[in-house]
Amino acid sequence: MSLFYNIVGSTLETNELIAPGTSVNIKSVLITNVHDTAEATVTIFIQDKPVSGSSNKYNIIHTVAVPADVSLFLDNPNMFNFKSIYGLYVEVGSSDTVDIMISS
Repeated sequence: MSLFYNIVGSTLETNELIAPGTSVNIKSVLITNVHDTAEATVTIFIQDKPVSGSSNKYNIIHTVAVPADVSLFLDNPNMFNFKSIYGLYVEVGSSDTVDIMISS
């Protein structure tokens, strides 16, 4: 199974990729900067209870600059081996656009 997302950056916006409580065995994540001249800044993290105000957040990658027209392939399943109480989230820079494909 694959999940596909097109994420358009916005100031302080967190995008949910996989909701807490969802059991998914993630094999890889492909992040593609679709802009042809500017780099994209990407943070991927897991978080439990995001709306409670008392959540735990753990970064997988933090403010990684993905060059224009380049893809970042995260293919170590251990990076995404987390309990289903956590959800998977992404934040991108305010003027950035990325495509994300999650393979499970």
